[in-house]
Amino acid sequence: MNISTFRLLLIFIMLGFFTISRAQVRPQGATADTTKPAVPGIRPVSGPKPYKEVITDKAKTDEGLFKVHKLDDKWFFEIPDSLLGRDIMVVNRITRSSVNVPKGFGGYAGDQINELVIRFEKGPNNKIYLKSVSYATISKDSTQPMYQAVINSNIQPISASFDIRAFSKDSTASVIDVTDYLNSDNDIVAFSSAGSSTMTTVLVSKSAVLAGSLQSDKSYVSTIRSYPMNIEVRSVKTYSKTPGGVIGSGSASMPGSQSNITMEISNSFVLLPVKPMQQRLYDSRVGFFSRTYNDFDANPQRVEYTTMIVRWRMEPKEEDIEKYLRGELVEPKKPIIYYIDPTTPKKWVPYLIQGINDWQRAFEKAGFKNAIMGKEAPVNDSSWSLEDSRYSAIVYKPSSVENAYGPSVTDPRSGEIMESHIGWFHNIMQLLHDWYFVQTAAVDPRARKMKFDDELMGQLIRFVASHEVGHTLGLAHNFGSSSTVPVEKLRDKAWVEANGHTPSIMDYARFNYVAQPEDNISEAGLFPRIGDYDKWAIEWGYKMIPQAKSAEDEKSVLNKWIIERVGKNKRLWYGNQGDPLDPRKNNEDIGDNAMKAGSYGIKNLKRIVPNLVEWTKEPDEDYSNLSSMYSEVSDQFTRYLGHVMKNIGGIYVTPRSVEESGAVMEYVPKSIQKEAMSFLQEQVFTTPAWLLDKKILSLTGLAGISSISSEQEYVINGLLSSTTINKLLNAEANGTDAYTVTEMLNDMKKSIWSELAQRKQIDVYRRNLQKMYVEKLITLVSPAAQSTVSLGSFTITTNPNVSKINDALSVVKAHTRALMAEIRAALPGYREAASKNHLQDVLERLDDAMNPRK
Repeated sequence: MNISTFRLLLIFIMLGFFTISRAQVRPQGATADTTKPAVPGIRPVSGPKPYKEVITDKAKTDEGLFKVHKLDDKWFFEIPDSLLGRDIMVVNRITRSSVNVPKGFGGYAGDQINELVIRFEKGPNNKIYLKSVSYATISKDSTQPMYQAVINSNIQPISASFDIRAFSKDSTASVIDVTDYLNSDNDIVAFSSAGSSTMTTVLVSKSAVLAGSLQSDKSYVSTIRSYPMNIEVRSVKTYSKTPGGVIGSGSASMPGSQSNITMEISNSFVLLPVKPMQQRLYDSRVGFFSRTYNDFDANPQRVEYTTMIVRWRMEPKEEDIEKYLRGELVEPKKPIIYYIDPTTPKKWVPYLIQGINDWQRAFEKAGFKNAIMGKEAPVNDSSWSLEDSRYSAIVYKPSSVENAYGPSVTDPRSGEIMESHIGWFHNIMQLLHDWYFVQTAAVDPRARKMKFDDELMGQLIRFVASHEVGHTLGLAHNFGSSSTVPVEKLRDKAWVEANGHTPSIMDYARFNYVAQPEDNISEAGLFPRIGDYDKWAIEWGYKMIPQAKSAEDEKSVLNKWIIERVGKNKRLWYGNQGDPLDPRKNNEDIGDNAMKAGSYGIKNLKRIVPNLVEWTKEPDEDYSNLSSMYSEVSDQFTRYLGHVMKNIGGIYVTPRSVEESGAVMEYVPKSIQKEAMSFLQEQVFTTPAWLLDKKILSLTGLAGISSISSEQEYVINGLLSSTTINKLLNAEANGTDAYTVTEMLNDMKKSIWSELAQRKQIDVYRRNLQKMYVEKLITLVSPAAQSTVSLGSFTITTNPNVSKINDALSVVKAHTRALMAEIRAALPGYREAASKNHLQDVLERLDDAMNPRK
């Protein structure tokens, strides 16, 4: 789901170095090391002692990945030699949050604060070193000289050192005291100093929760549990509170007298497989999240970057391999299980579970049945914990944030998803209500109130759960999916109820706003669902290719799948998020023609506005609901305008392999661009008077002029941007039958200044529209026009002027001169004061811009 209102997080790709160190043989007769340890608080000791002197009979021992011993207030790890040099994933989360932490998008129990890979290695002088392992650069072939060159230039940093306090009774393990280290503030078991995020993981930084320096005297390790493949640590850590806050936190006022912040933090140490899962290489024609590394083995003549998708390990049981190869559905060795946070309101739990289980149909395309399932969290089970990295979960966050997100923890060597904690903010229901209201209230009576029935809200929750689970399966947004559906099919009751209004639940195609009341379309044709693309993507990403022994061997097979399947069925097409050029890849849109879809959507908005007073009414309340939902209607109208505008100057971008025919980049046909301009002329340059409901404006105090102006200014700024103008010039230079800049400007002038030809009176809404147009022209032709945007500690200065080294400025100036001539010619025919004053004013403004006085 788009989390657009809170998209403040910067996403990076963090990967690393693919070598596994061998465990070193324990040195015999080593002398004590009296050097100062790397981590404050860890004191040197006088060398290893007999095991019973360190781990006495009073110690409480927990068996698991390592033996964990607790003796009084001390904690010891007994690390087997067999695990030295093994890669261990460390995942750190907030277990319990402080009341003094600002809770915006982060700061809740369950939020992830760090993720990295470590190794324990034995060093000289009876030391165990903890190394932080990077996989940003790799060489896997140890028989080649490049392998040693990469190792020599990418030594893994030592993050901490520990004195070996004792050797195990059979001399196959080393005992170290981890108390002070776990209780310290460091990048391994606390907040990351960078606080950055990856494509699949959202990390909360210290600054986001206002945490300053660690107060060690107010911090302690509370519990450590050891399991067969992981160790779970919980610590109470107290930090000084730093001043400031989080942008868009939406949190309540914070107690200013509290100087410290105390949180419980969990550290999960998860042993990664000796043999990483086989990678599957990324392809831009199927939407998966990915991880990239610098691969020195891929090409002997240059450095290449290898990108792999992220996915769960999905394999048949040994006894079912032959069945799988015959095409029979089999259960996987290890199914994907998501547990529901026990704090989730009980009435929503079944819907969340349904949203998870809906993906079972998709995995059947990859050959697996019962591959994924949702379950309620165990009750009174001391072996289960929400923070235990063995368990994936949907984590409930009591927050005013209107959102949800689906992160995952991945093995950087292979892209294997290890676990996921989906963030579910309580107020996502507000967002769901508002979306469904403005998009379907014209056709669904259930949407015509401020509090939905539990069944309707439950189904809305189910849809969002499916979307977020899709992200944690590795799937990225498919903003282009809905563009494969003909608009008129969205009104065909039988067709749309059978096929859905978009082929992908990973699209941002919320609900079927094209459906009209007379179509009588039910919920099945209004709601998104897991569709054809989603099933195809899971098949492409998870289906085994037994004949391929490596990721490189799979590449040609996967390419053929795409060419054959997508070539025959356009519903399987993937349109990536964030493409600023391609109008097929809009968010929040549906259908293959934005103009037709938007026209139907506006018809429904016109049906909603006259009923807003009644449909937003609640006993004993004021008109806040009315004001809020009127704004939602206006925002939805703006979305339709944005979908249409992207066609003007638009470029279709269709990634292809060399085996495919067809162009990668194509300009949007002139006829479609002209259709888009006609839509804007009709819907926004002609005053959208349907928004000016006098009763609504009188009850809310909203200004009709502001409502109309905001829509018109949005369109004018978009069309007259230097970006749009330069795209049109490039299309014209390409030699196609292009929609030129001159044609666009003339079409806009003809519509926006239509009163001039007949000397008609210009009303206040049109006068404002014309002034916006003039001011934008002035911005384009004025040589000194700049704007400065402050972004925290730095600023960005932008110049919105059109380019001076192509025809843009010449065309805009010619257009401005023509407009000035028309205004001059029309002025003598105006007697009405408001219109005449307006025209004289804008003419002077244009003249000052074109002929600046020095």
